[in-house]
Amino acid sequence: MVASHWFLILNGKSAGDDDVRAAVEVRREAGETLDVRVTWEAGDAARYVHEAIAAQATHVIAGGGDGTLREVAAALASAGDDADALPVLGILPLGTANDFATAAAIPDQAGDALSLIAMARPRPVDLLCVRADGVDHWCANLASGGFGTRITVETNEGLKKMLGGLAYLITGISRLGRIEPTRARVRGPDFDWSGAFIALGVGNGRQAGGGQVLCPDALIDDGLLDLTLVPELDGEVAGTLGSVISEGKAAALERVAVRAQLPWVEIEAPGSLTLNLDGEPVDARAIRIDCVPGRLRMVLPDDAPVLGAAGTPGASPAGDSGE
Repeated sequence: MVASHWFLILNGKSAGDDDVRAAVEVRREAGETLDVRVTWEAGDAARYVHEAIAAQATHVIAGGGDGTLREVAAALASAGDDADALPVLGILPLGTANDFATAAAIPDQAGDALSLIAMARPRPVDLLCVRADGVDHWCANLASGGFGTRITVETNEGLKKMLGGLAYLITGISRLGRIEPTRARVRGPDFDWSGAFIALGVGNGRQAGGGQVLCPDALIDDGLLDLTLVPELDGEVAGTLGSVISEGKAAALERVAVRAQLPWVEIEAPGSLTLNLDGEPVDARAIRIDCVPGRLRMVLPDDAPVLGAAGTPGASPAGDSGE
């Protein structure tokens, strides 16, 4: 059996976290070889991933939020090897939102998260490959578009707390008539939609933006991306607001959203379209997103909601090394 060798790539904002330091010491005392690398500037995460691969590390742990997870996953996926030849990806949730970790039921306590990595078996998971202007960008969680960022900045804090993420986005955008929806054509196998949208999510994971559940049924091991489009609302605004008040955010989403599960999707816009890949903005008039099945191995709880059949205890997903 290969000795365990972990590289923890830690977001610099968490370098002084006493709980993280204590959790690292517990794992070292348990016999793990655990090297810590702290990011300071752009490119550090990728450089540390390459160092871990060269050192034949068994695990690389993304210690931070969704942006750190994206950077580490992208560096692993860009290494060129197949999933079995790469270190297993673990997650230590330390960000503000931790949207992917929350949807995957990864413990938010540092000690528990590292214990999970030590005990659970790795599973093959999909990634999204986003091609814009001939450049590939990798995304572990969710690609989102629309005006969520501008609404977050411009909306009264009390209203945001009262109505919540996506529900307020759906109702608030139309109330802020000075914000124009985005026009685009979105197509995939047996799917073709054209029109104006106010929110778009292409999910490997389920939520973004600190709890906005855009893709509530997304699985990270089914070989499909989950597409959610919220079209321009027009006359649906009153009904949507009623759903938010009486039934909650999920009901509001179901009332207005166009949804599909696809292996790939292409988005074309008359002008530049911006997608947010967990903190990385991508701008282009034409963007293609592919779901790449089993691109990495990741440590997740057996009962993680984002796992499909591969998450069933006792199942043997393809590519599982049994570590």
